[in-house]
Amino acid sequence: MSTTDWVVDPVIQGCWQLSSGHSGNGQSEAAVLDLLMDRARAGYCTFDCADIYLGVEELLASVRQRLEPEGIEIRVHTKLVPDLTSLADFGESQVQAAIDSSLRRQRVDRLDLVQFHWWDFEVPGYVEAAQALVAQRDAGKIREIGVTNFGTRELAQLLDAGVPIVSNQVQYSLLDRRPERSLVDLARTRDVRLLAYGSLAGGFLSDSWLGREDPKLETLANRSLVKYRLIVEEVGGWTTFQGLLATLATVASRHEVDIATLSSRWVLEREAVAAVIIGVSPRHDLEGDRLLGLHLSDDDRGDIESALASLRRVPGELYELERDRSGAHGSIMKYDLNQSRTSSGS
Repeated sequence: MSTTDWVVDPVIQGCWQLSSGHSGNGQSEAAVLDLLMDRARAGYCTFDCADIYLGVEELLASVRQRLEPEGIEIRVHTKLVPDLTSLADFGESQVQAAIDSSLRRQRVDRLDLVQFHWWDFEVPGYVEAAQALVAQRDAGKIREIGVTNFGTRELAQLLDAGVPIVSNQVQYSLLDRRPERSLVDLARTRDVRLLAYGSLAGGFLSDSWLGREDPKLETLANRSLVKYRLIVEEVGGWTTFQGLLATLATVASRHEVDIATLSSRWVLEREAVAAVIIGVSPRHDLEGDRLLGLHLSDDDRGDIESALASLRRVPGELYELERDRSGAHGSIMKYDLNQSRTSSGS
């Protein structure tokens, strides 16, 4: 069991949309820097990124440098995501090289949190790679080690091998409750915090989709929307989803908040969840203060649970659908993004 004194902010700023490889990022670097600094000045000082989010670690290094004179410290949660094609040969030297690269991009001596991902658990080596991360931590290069999208069995393997995992970043929302099958129990008993992404289902859990016609997959602007529209289909389809949104709108109106704030608050109150990761977007302001100040009543929870009873459960264990590369969910994933970094010279 972890004995770390690590404390995590309950609202984390997700920076995937700021990657140079994301089609929705049309802002200038100066505008994005201003946005990130304003968020930090408002008290939201933890940012989530990854080695495969092209340009984002460098961007956050600039944010950190510019805020230092103001006495504002930010925390950067990054990820170590080996390419699928490199898993068989991903060992200690590759882990060290990846950590050193993140240190250079962030311009720091120690990374705040490194979240380890492994695309295919049928390929051995993830326990040894995680143990190599422990060696990097012992060398002073990493403060804390986490994982992302690790299932219950694989997370238990790392913990049993002595890897001090403090967090598991997982997809968790009103639509996707796969963590509740078994992962939540393990996280609670082994003191692993769940950091929830996708609490807004790519924006579908918001007022802007209430009453709208079913969008066709081919009309959606990016892979994120496609990904979560597929989740909507898993739980029963668009008409069923609209019924849930209508209930959420009623509950949200009691508290004078929007559906997005209510949806994130529901996740934040779930057992073992320590934080929700909300994407940074120039198109909307973070309602963080309202999210943290919102407290659901028993009646609120009862109404939400009644609406959820009409939904099917997303099948499989955590991230199981996404690991099936021949299926609808897995076929839209990009598994070798480090090659993009290499080819771009970054």
